[in-house]
Amino acid sequence: MSGHFQPLRSSRVLRKIKEISQPTGEPVIINRNPRNLERLRIAHKPNGYFLEKPGRSFWHKLELTVSGRYVTAEVRHFQNGPIVGASTSEWAIKKHLYKTTDTPAFVNLARVLAMRCLQSGITEMACNVDAVAGGKVEKFLKTLEENGVKLQEPERYVAPLPWDAVRHEKPWDVLEDHLQPAQQTKTEKTPNK
Repeated sequence: MSGHFQPLRSSRVLRKIKEISQPTGEPVIINRNPRNLERLRIAHKPNGYFLEKPGRSFWHKLELTVSGRYVTAEVRHFQNGPIVGASTSEWAIKKHLYKTTDTPAFVNLARVLAMRCLQSGITEMACNVDAVAGGKVEKFLKTLEENGVKLQEPERYVAPLPWDAVRHEKPWDVLEDHLQPAQQTKTEKTPNK
């Protein structure tokens, strides 16, 4: 045996672990949100077939199913299927309703679905639901929008080629022109030191 070999000791092992686990000069960012590229508008969005009636160009889509007894609303991802859903058949919702298919049921279902969507980080979705003016479905859609869910998805950002004449703004850049007027007045009121 050579004389420079040392047996492993716990202090030596801990020191080696600390050396390995300390960050280097470059920060390492681990993205744990699988929908991050969709939020940045650069994820793949399927085109589907151009002759299809509703089309398939969406990341998230609202589906509303009305049966004889219950109403079910769910948000579907184009790849993974249903992500968020709410139904008047759920006991927590049903026990607060007089009927499970009347107008207040649609409105309350929209409130619950909007709350669940916002909690899961879904703020925009495609909607192909046809609504009759003044009907239950129209009130459902209106309540969803009032509670912070947009029923239209933004277009996918495609990087411009060097010879393109029009270059759209990148969705992840925030410019001063995009700030809300209330935020601009706050920045103007703060004194510079």
